[in-house]
Amino acid sequence: MAKLSSTLRNMLLSLTGICIIVSGILALVNKVTKAPIEEAQVKAKVEAISAVTPKFDNNPFAEKIRVLPEGETDSLTVYPAKMKGQLVGFAIESYTQRGFSGLISVMMGFDASGKLVDFSVLQHAESPGLGSLIPEWFHEKSETGGIRDMRGLDMKVSAPLSVSKDGGKVDAITAATISSRAFLDAVNRAWSVFKYVQDPEGSKVSGNKSSDSVSSATVSTAESANSETKS
Repeated sequence: MAKLSSTLRNMLLSLTGICIIVSGILALVNKVTKAPIEEAQVKAKVEAISAVTPKFDNNPFAEKIRVLPEGETDSLTVYPAKMKGQLVGFAIESYTQRGFSGLISVMMGFDASGKLVDFSVLQHAESPGLGSLIPEWFHEKSETGGIRDMRGLDMKVSAPLSVSKDGGKVDAITAATISSRAFLDAVNRAWSVFKYVQDPEGSKVSGNKSSDSVSSATVSTAESANSETKS
């Protein structure tokens, strides 16, 4: 009996030791990889900002502000694009949780007049060949006369956007209506924030007074410290 007790004790000690070693290795790996991952994410966002906004000569990433849409719990990051000190547009990092597979994160670009310049998908887990076609589908010309290519879309006239099945004018991705609805949800969320930064008093969006937020009185001078188908 004593021998059995000793064996169990040794097994427990061995397992405890293994767990400690494995935990230490995982912590080390996380520490080593955290910085490169964060750097890659920042680089991807900076590249997306350049791709979706009019030409600028400032540093939108350094001048970012955060805005909290009414009724939401998460604020959106807004990157002001300027040329020779004049505001020319915004890149707005938006998202939706309504994707077929959950989160879809996008960078939406608008010029100062409210036209959608372009967009870039930052993150998604949609079905390959279906919802994953968001970047391609919404950059192509509509074959039905509806809205499909988002570039140059006057949001002041077209918003809020919805798919044709919901009474809107946007062509949904074939067999991926859920993903299409989700993408438009992210676009509409970004547009709500755009309206706020352009007209804080007239919009129903609240400025987030977080540590990296600034006064919303004049956005141009704001600078920061830091199969799927469903009927």
